Amino acid sequence: MKATQGGRSGRRRRINDPQGTRRDIVEVATLEFAQKGYSGARVDAIASRTRTSKRMIYYYFGSKEGLYLAVLDEAYSGIRRAEATLDLEKLAPEEALRTLVGFTFDYYNKHPEFVRLVMNENIMDGAHMARSKTISKLNVTVIDAMGRLIARGQKERTFRRDIDPIELHMSISALGIFNVANRATFSTIFRRDMTSPKALAKRREEIVEIVLGHVLLPARSAARCPRSGRRGHDS
Repeated sequence: MKATQGGRSGRRRRINDPQGTRRDIVEVATLEFAQKGYSGARVDAIASRTRTSKRMIYYYFGSKEGLYLAVLDEAYSGIRRAEATLDLEKLAPEEALRTLVGFTFDYYNKHPEFVRLVMNENIMDGAHMARSKTISKLNVTVIDAMGRLIARGQKERTFRRDIDPIELHMSISALGIFNVANRATFSTIFRRDMTSPKALAKRREEIVEIVLGHVLLPARSAARCPRSGRRGHDS
């Protein structure tokens, strides 16, 4: 009797909180698609783990592809929301860029499902992402923010004049994603635990210095001690 009441209570919660139900489905579907790819993911498995029905999932998302697009939209919205909390415009340009690069590296390592979704979508040549009305708008926002950061650094004469916002965004993304996307093969080949706190801290610092070394004007870059950000002594 109690189980029946609990089941009815659960159904009432789903009916009374459609947005909560939708969020639960997207959260579970994110792991399913990240682990198994679009073709391997099963809506039945997602329904089972969310204690809902396949019919209910189709009611909310229309189809498997509709659910997958919702997962992609939320994945990109998530990282953009997190970036917005950094308040980069309150920081000096060099410190803002250092903060952004470190954040990006940390985010990918804390959210490997995001990296896997990106990898899976690239395997499919971005076919599904091209149908999203959200992702392109989100990435226009991040490029605009990058452009403003670069412009501030150029105005203060700390950043090079030839830095392109999209190119810089790609470089930061590529360096950060690699540590997640290739950790299994590199750990095996080089017998190094790429997930240890020490390895992650070292790699994070390396990436930050690579990006800062590329963006800063030569005189500014030369005045910094490698991998520390401290001023060096003239030789």
